[in-house]
Amino acid sequence: MFPAPRSRFELELAGRTVSLGERTLVMGVLNCTPDSFSDGGLYLSPDEVARRLAEIEEEGADWCDIGGESSRPGAEPVTADEEWRRVAPAFAAATRLGSRLLLSIDTTKAEVARRALEEGAAVINDISGLRFDPALADLAARGKAGLVLMHMRGDPRTMQQDPRYDDVVAEIKRELASAADEAGRRGVRREQILLDPGLGFGKTVEHNLTVIRHLPALAAAGHPLLIGASRKSFIGRVLGGEVCDRLEGSLAVHVAAALAGAHVVRAHDVRATVRAVRMADAVRGAG
Repeated sequence: MFPAPRSRFELELAGRTVSLGERTLVMGVLNCTPDSFSDGGLYLSPDEVARRLAEIEEEGADWCDIGGESSRPGAEPVTADEEWRRVAPAFAAATRLGSRLLLSIDTTKAEVARRALEEGAAVINDISGLRFDPALADLAARGKAGLVLMHMRGDPRTMQQDPRYDDVVAEIKRELASAADEAGRRGVRREQILLDPGLGFGKTVEHNLTVIRHLPALAAAGHPLLIGASRKSFIGRVLGGEVCDRLEGSLAVHVAAALAGAHVVRAHDVRATVRAVRMADAVRGAG
């Protein structure tokens, strides 16, 4: 069926209700890192961070995902204290600016997530799917926060070293379902959990394309679906060019995701993505 059906969800996030499914939400990326693959080093000072946060809101995002540790292939980990030092100015700026954006913390560390929830984050975005620090689920449960569980094989240092699957879609579905079950056992309500198949994380170009072709099956898994294709290397492999040449490919994947039933797309190029998924939603029609 085209477009694919999209379920609706109501997330109760720290006293705020977020509706998913009526339209495609856009999560803007704010990387407060020196070494992220696309925008590392751009948003390091408090003034730069505040300026970009305001831009993300002005460009029409619904959500801002704030991260202080690069997850590019080969990236080295940083300490919790250093990660928090990098992201703290973003949460301070959101408070100072009175931002309407839903805020998430992109981290695999419970200590960083705890501080972020105290400073206004409503969602924890865990690229490890609870494999690195299961206590993230405990925090989400206690704080009534959302929890994004992403699929990744290995870790950022090793994930692109010959990733292999017998059936990439079935294995992603199974491993994400296991992570969601673990979150549930730790007290996270089912309706607070979002799933992300992890495009670009431990997957070859063909793995990523196969996942995109089968997004309707992932969108029907009983949880809201988040897709992050923005500027990923598999787009460069298909189209050629450097990171700065991947806008059209990123938009194409995010439109495909919206039509396939995804609820949220994660993007660096916010204004263009907002307009692209608005058009995709018009094609979808109501529901």
